[in-house]
Amino acid sequence: MKFVYQGKTKDVYSLEDGNYLLKFKDDVTGEDGIFDPGANTVGLQIEGAGKAGLRLTKFFFEILQEKGIPTHYVSANVDAAEMIVKPAKIFGHGLEVICRYRAVGSFLRRYGKYTVEGQELDAFVEVTLKDDERQDPPISADALNMLGILSLSEYEELKNLTQIISGIVKDELKKRNIDLYDIKLEFGRTEQSNEIMLIDEISGGNMRAYKDGVYIEPLELEKMLVEQM
Repeated sequence: MKFVYQGKTKDVYSLEDGNYLLKFKDDVTGEDGIFDPGANTVGLQIEGAGKAGLRLTKFFFEILQEKGIPTHYVSANVDAAEMIVKPAKIFGHGLEVICRYRAVGSFLRRYGKYTVEGQELDAFVEVTLKDDERQDPPISADALNMLGILSLSEYEELKNLTQIISGIVKDELKKRNIDLYDIKLEFGRTEQSNEIMLIDEISGGNMRAYKDGVYIEPLELEKMLVEQM
């Protein structure tokens, strides 16, 4: 096992068989000690966040696997906070794809003149560049195509996959009377066929979920879901 990359919430190692190992950490994104899944900096540590994030990731990725949705997931060891994944080629220097069901977070900050907090959004999809220096700027489909990051047809496929995956997560949460407000996903291409697949994770650390209008912290969300699995 060879160390490859230190991420905000995960460390990456290459394996001899060509796959990769992701080591989930207790670091979470946010600012000034306050968790924010839309932030591009590590804001705090929450004990147990790594295992909790992996437990939910395993839960959701295995549901997607059953439904035939392409992902990089191979297997997971929750006790060790480790997940084995297939190699993937990222788009440009990395993209984040957000699916929004309610106006909160950066959407509300940007468009607050035209919307109110909690306003319903129809699975609105937006793409941002992974670029900490420039605060992960949003980018349009035309710009992605013009810059050679993603073709227009690939953008439509990415958008469709995002809405399908987000809808599955939303439905699973709804079974527990939990409302999904937004979720952040990442995608890449398979090395062999260039098929677009979901990568990274699906956890409380990259979504906003509410129950009876009250925000649920990532560890609490994991407990609420696991207790009912």
